[in-house]
Amino acid sequence: MIRKRTDGRWEGRIVAGHKNNGKPIYRSVLAKTQKELTQKLHALIETHKNSDLTEESSMTLGEWLDRWIKDYMSLTVRESTLDSYKGLIKNQIKPYLGDKPLSSITTQDIQKFYNTVKEKGRVRPDKKHGTQLSDSVVRGIHMLLHEALDAAVRDRIIVKNPTYRTVIPKTNYAPKQVLNDEQLDKFMSVIKEDELWYDFFYTELTTGLRRGEICGLKWEDFDEQSGSLKIRRTVTVQKGGGLGTGETKTETGTRTIILPPSTAELLKARKQSSYGDWIFPNFYEPEKPIAPYIAYGRLKTLLKQAGLPSVRFHDLRHTFATHALAGGVDAKTLSGILGHTNASFTLDTYTHVTKDMQRNAADIIGNMMNEITGGRTDA
Repeated sequence: MIRKRTDGRWEGRIVAGHKNNGKPIYRSVLAKTQKELTQKLHALIETHKNSDLTEESSMTLGEWLDRWIKDYMSLTVRESTLDSYKGLIKNQIKPYLGDKPLSSITTQDIQKFYNTVKEKGRVRPDKKHGTQLSDSVVRGIHMLLHEALDAAVRDRIIVKNPTYRTVIPKTNYAPKQVLNDEQLDKFMSVIKEDELWYDFFYTELTTGLRRGEICGLKWEDFDEQSGSLKIRRTVTVQKGGGLGTGETKTETGTRTIILPPSTAELLKARKQSSYGDWIFPNFYEPEKPIAPYIAYGRLKTLLKQAGLPSVRFHDLRHTFATHALAGGVDAKTLSGILGHTNASFTLDTYTHVTKDMQRNAADIIGNMMNEITGGRTDA
């Protein structure tokens, strides 16, 4: 439908969907000339090709995010993840874009939002800005919006996801810190003197479990006969400081690993004097698991006693994985032990090790060919 308005401008309208009562939902464009309108109208038609929007397209981004959290996320992600989503929506997204109609948000709007929130941070109650956000937080906001707006497209509330083609900060993970052989010897010497924590940290160094995973181990997960351990829960810190248990980080995080014989024997001996459900219980309330932040604090103390760098708890996992690869454990097997999605992720994560492995492989192949050819390089 094309018409010339009383103000002299040209208007074009198309039907983009239908309300619940069957009445059409229109989308329109304006132009100074009929030629310009024709170009804009063709672009509008292309944008809405095969679309059939519902009347919910008029809701704001804030209203949609509230519904998305309730209907799509509340039963599919861990409570800690849900809390982080709610925090990003409340503190970062809504103050900037929450009142904007969902159907009118453009890629330019999203890009401007990312740039602004990165530079100025959240809007505080006094209407002033907070501190600059880290790259990882901006990436987290993008991933949240991308997933939420993809769901809006599937529900025919918007035609396309405006987060596509936006530019976000590159991944900037903290560098991995790995304890070398000499540092491991020092660390082992220190933990051997700590009767309360030796079993905990020895198990960590020989399995590479995530902090929440090792804190969440129960005796029902340990099979003495096969020397195996099932990883099927993680301990998290809830709002208010209490502890909760949930599923592992990913689907592949739920796994069964075969323990090194020394670790299996250590747990067998530990079980003899245990009287609760948790393999590593709270020292003062054994009906509860050890809290992840308590384990982190103890690690820092032990590292200081050993005169070692103040590495993160996750770096013990990196230490395990690095030494396992360097010792000849193949990436597929290690991926299963660590609970990674696939072996390629493991290889990408530990490229600093795999490059050395490739050099060793090249040397082995070179030596093999020298033996076959007698050192000759000519055909």
